Parts: sequence; C-alpha cells; structure tokens
Amino acid sequence: MDSCENVEKLYRDISALSHELVKLCAERGIRLATAESCTGGMISAAITAVSGSSAVIEFGLCSYSNRIKREVLGVSEETLSEHTEYSAECAGEMAAGARRISGADIAASTTGVAGPTGGTESAPVGTVFIGVSTACGTESVRCSFCGGRDEVRAAAVKCALEMLMREVMKIEKGD
Repeated sequence: MDSCENVEKLYRDISALSHELVKLCAERGIRLATAESCTGGMISAAITAVSGSSAVIEFGLCSYSNRIKREVLGVSEETLSEHTEYSAECAGEMAAGARRISGADIAASTTGVAGPTGGTESAPVGTVFIGVSTACGTESVRCSFCGGRDEVRAAAVKCALEMLMREVMKIEKGD
C-alpha cells in the first residue's frame, strides 16, 4: 500500500472510530476534551465532524507552543526542561490539564514530531506521545509512526481515538 492509499485508509478508520466514540459517549453521558500539538486539532475535528458531537465534545485546544502548554494547560517548566515537549510526561500533563480546564470526563492529548523536519535523536520524525486522562488517572504512550507528515498525523489521531474508546468503555455512567 503506498502512502496515499494508507492515508486514505487511516481517514476512513478515523471517521468510523469518531462515529463510534460519539455514539458511545452520548449513550453514557461522557464529555470529551482534547489538547493537541502535532495533530493541530485533528482529533477534535474528527469528533465534531460527527452529527450529534455537541452532546459529547466540551473543549479542544491546539497547544502548539510550549507557552500555551505551560500557561494554559499547566505543563510544568520542569517537565519541559527535563523531558521536553516531546515526552510522555508532557502528553500526560497536557491531557490532565485539558480535563481539568474543561471539566470533561476524559481528555486526550498529542505531542510529537510529525516531520519532515524537527526530529531529534531522542524523538525522531514520526515519534508521537499520546496522553489520555480520566478521573482514575492519566496514561501516556510513545508511538512511532512511518510515512510523511500527513500519514504520521493521521496515524496519531487514529491511535488517540482508539485510546479514548478503550477508556470510555471503562467509564460507567454516573461515575
């Protein structure tokens, strides 16, 4: 499968996951939030592309700069200096900050290097950290995606939606 075909498949998967996620959240009364860096709002865009998403989406922030990560989301200066914005620690604090600010039940975040430039030895192009925060805690994962910028970003969105689905399945209505 070439890169264009792969991106098209990723977008089909993203659409299907978004529809599933909105339906499940609406049924359970769960509210969502996002804080996105490298995906630039693509997660919230995928969710809000679904009719009825207003019942579930509470907040979406494109937090590309470290200043916004610090001042709005509450990512600590220590995290940014010791671990950088390309870290699981940063993704976790971004997700927790989005959930706290919005009052949502669950929040997802992305931060990483979509490319084609900007990679480092510790975070090469294609490295994306995804965080998900609920009342039960915050989880962050490191992902490594191949392909061009569009493919990396779409793969990160798909992965974040999958993580949200897994966590939403754990949340009981009324928790």
